Amino acid sequence: MPQQISRFAAPLVLVSMLVAAPATAKDKEPPARPAQIQELYACRDIADPTARLACFDREVGELSQADQAREIVFTDKETAKKTRRGLFGFSFPKLGGIFGGDDDEIKEIDTVIRSVSVDRSGKYTLVMEDDAVWTQIDTTALPRQPKPGQKIHIKTATMGSYFATIEGGRAIRLKRDR
Repeated sequence: MPQQISRFAAPLVLVSMLVAAPATAKDKEPPARPAQIQELYACRDIADPTARLACFDREVGELSQADQAREIVFTDKETAKKTRRGLFGFSFPKLGGIFGGDDDEIKEIDTVIRSVSVDRSGKYTLVMEDDAVWTQIDTTALPRQPKPGQKIHIKTATMGSYFATIEGGRAIRLKRDR
């Protein structure tokens, strides 16, 4: 009986993988541009120079109004990277590339400890120079207590946690609180 089940299970797994492949490919598509940007780009296709200029003037004016009303937000790649770095450690759904693409995903950071506290169970809470607060979630004892000014390397671990090494020492598991 178990041999019959495995004979059917393998093709079923293969079919489910093939069905899932188009869904993952769809996730890789770039996000749709805002309507204001598409309308501005459409002006390039107008052959008559006077009509094209009028289109650009109109669409840039509407884009400016949308910007002033905060209906649309502009950013550059460097600002998006700083934002992603500041959000490192928080779990967010995919936001359609709003802070850059998946290729730009940050998997580790280097920062400096600003303050350290220890709770009753001996676990550390570390506040970083950028005001990020990280809390130890394992019971690993460090040979030396972390101190303000020390460099810390934090990298993605499993199940929503992160590994941190303070100045190359023993790794502890952390989670980001704020």
